[in-house]
Amino acid sequence: MLLFATSDKGGTGRSVTSCNLAYRHALQGKDACYLDFDFGSPTAGAIFDLPEALAGIPGGGLHSYLIDGETEPREINIWASSQREALRARPSGAGELTLLPGDRGRGEFSSGPGIVDRCAELLLRLDEEYDLVLVDLSAGRSYATEIVLEATASEALRDRVMSRWIVFHRWTRQHIIAASNLVQGPQGILETGAQKGHSPAELADRIRFVRTAVLDPSAPEQAGLRPEQLAWLDVCNRRLQELASRSGVGQAKLLGEVPLDPVLQWQEQLLSNDDVWMYRTANERTVNALEELAKRIVDDAAWEGL
Repeated sequence: MLLFATSDKGGTGRSVTSCNLAYRHALQGKDACYLDFDFGSPTAGAIFDLPEALAGIPGGGLHSYLIDGETEPREINIWASSQREALRARPSGAGELTLLPGDRGRGEFSSGPGIVDRCAELLLRLDEEYDLVLVDLSAGRSYATEIVLEATASEALRDRVMSRWIVFHRWTRQHIIAASNLVQGPQGILETGAQKGHSPAELADRIRFVRTAVLDPSAPEQAGLRPEQLAWLDVCNRRLQELASRSGVGQAKLLGEVPLDPVLQWQEQLLSNDDVWMYRTANERTVNALEELAKRIVDDAAWEGL
């Protein structure tokens, strides 16, 4: 399955959450491949702690393949290459975990027949090799989004590959409005998809939203808040829920939530079980939310039930 991850604003946690989802998917015994289509800032390698690919690789990455037509982009085995202790050895029963990085120092680029064809060929090949192919797109109405919309509407992919979209947004007014506009607004995903040959209704049915950095006033870590602060947070949360419902990003389209976590706020990294139980730096609720979301992104019942 192809899963496209996007957001309208930076700072939503799109990339770090997507990396964690690919990691959790592999831990569940399935093969996962991560494509860094954030062409202007290919930094997924930093989240996976890959010293050679912190900001992309010197050459042979996705830019070289898509723009220059080089044979195949480089694939990095994260289990074998990461300097993170929790990733150095592939855990027993875990599936493959692979990164296709962008090229260092190269920026965004527009779509074109050759680029779209090569993109479609790559997505089709990887879909056959992996259980999950997660494509992290540049934020907003980007060239990367146009390229994959055109590729998935092509004859090569349209009826042969299952594709879904998750739109990340923080739990704030600005981010709710921005996420709604990215999907439903002018030149948003639905309008651009229709221009590329998608059915807007079918495309809309394949899009779900994920809220990030959600503050739960009832969580144990909020025990120090005063009653007045808790009451104020409750009012804010109700207002946000009403706005999300009016904007088309409410419960009916919600795939999951990721709680506010200090580790993810201060350092974009993978959250391992050791971070919860051994080092006690990450919250159990956050890891459980990522684990559940990693299951839901590939669960037909979870999508159909919304």
